[in-house]
Amino acid sequence: MIYARSARKSSRSDQTLDNRSDPLSQVFSLLDVRAARCTRFEAGGNWSYRFPAKPALKFGAVLRGDCWIDFGDEAHHRLVAGDCFLLANAPAYVLANDELLAPEDGVAAFDWTRSDVARHAGCDTVLLAGSFGFEVSDAELLLDALPRFLLIPSRSPSASVIHSTLQILDLEVRGTGIGAAVLTDRLADVLLVQVIRAALDQGAGEGLGWINALADARIGRAIRLMHDNAAHPWTLDALADAIAMSRSAFSKRFKSLVGLAPLDYLLRWRMRLARDRLRRGATVSAIAAQLGYASESAFGHAFKRVYGHAPKRYWRGQAAGEKFPDVPNK
Repeated sequence: MIYARSARKSSRSDQTLDNRSDPLSQVFSLLDVRAARCTRFEAGGNWSYRFPAKPALKFGAVLRGDCWIDFGDEAHHRLVAGDCFLLANAPAYVLANDELLAPEDGVAAFDWTRSDVARHAGCDTVLLAGSFGFEVSDAELLLDALPRFLLIPSRSPSASVIHSTLQILDLEVRGTGIGAAVLTDRLADVLLVQVIRAALDQGAGEGLGWINALADARIGRAIRLMHDNAAHPWTLDALADAIAMSRSAFSKRFKSLVGLAPLDYLLRWRMRLARDRLRRGATVSAIAAQLGYASESAFGHAFKRVYGHAPKRYWRGQAAGEKFPDVPNK
């Protein structure tokens, strides 16, 4: 039901980060969204379709009717009209309205290359879905922070806002108006942020990794300080003092919420900024100065520690399409 369209480079990577924006917005401004495609699935009668595992981020929403999503390990969930969900690094799963029916191959059963709309014997149940693709290291930043399955039920206070976006998205998926592809991509981006925000609002933050940390009054403030002034020579003591916590309590709580020690997070944030600026054509010397490093060599050492390659070597390889690892070192 969900396929990735040909890659598109995000125009957001060409923009300068606004220090006044919140950390989640800043992170999204750096994500290189490679693909986003929205599809519509209509079904009547009894049906069951199996979809393969995919190391990507997917969203789905039930616009009409109801069905089940089953992950094959005794984890299955009933979905009703108005429900919206995210799948992160999704395993193989089955969508069905009849759990006793043997599932068909949901990829082979429809010609997804010709249409964004698939139909099976009616439209008693209608789902809207989409997928995103990221660079490997960007995927780690976002996908590892999300649970495998995140449900925003129709009864959620945020559901009405999400539903408004889905209505417009559905019209664009079904329509043939000029600029439809651009609109669906942008609306899918909006929907993704709305769902993450809704998850935080409904108290599902325990499964949201560092995203949950943004909602924590003190740890969220520490992250904002690092994002707003990444070049500042932050120390553990300075950050702890700024948010009125003891050094040990701050360090422990930060790592429990984010998964990294504070200064490790700062290093990785600086290097993500550096990678974005390399992408936009900045020189290594300029980036080193902008991020507070005393020399190119100090910056280069920090960059290599995170990405495994010197900045120039890394970016030349990226531009040439070389397939060396692109995952930040732990």
